[in-house]
Amino acid sequence: MSIYEAVMLICFGSAWPFSLYKSYTSRQNAGKSGLFLAVVFVGYVSGSIHKLLYSRDAVTALYLLNGAMVFADLLLYARNARLARAALSAATQK
Repeated sequence: MSIYEAVMLICFGSAWPFSLYKSYTSRQNAGKSGLFLAVVFVGYVSGSIHKLLYSRDAVTALYLLNGAMVFADLLLYARNARLARAALSAATQK
């Protein structure tokens, strides 16, 4: 296990709960990029696959946890986009 890889994943992973909270409570996507989230998610999936196939250790759990948080943020991004479309539709119908 590489301590440096673990520290990197802990540092990156520490930001996702705040991002999730902001996405959930604000119900807006301001300042977010769906493409960025998707690219980061693919990166975590790729890292997880590599760890599962070639280098299983405790860091694997960090890849999976971070990937799950990014996936949750992607779901919130989709929800917030749907809410924004519904609000715009309701405003144009008035």
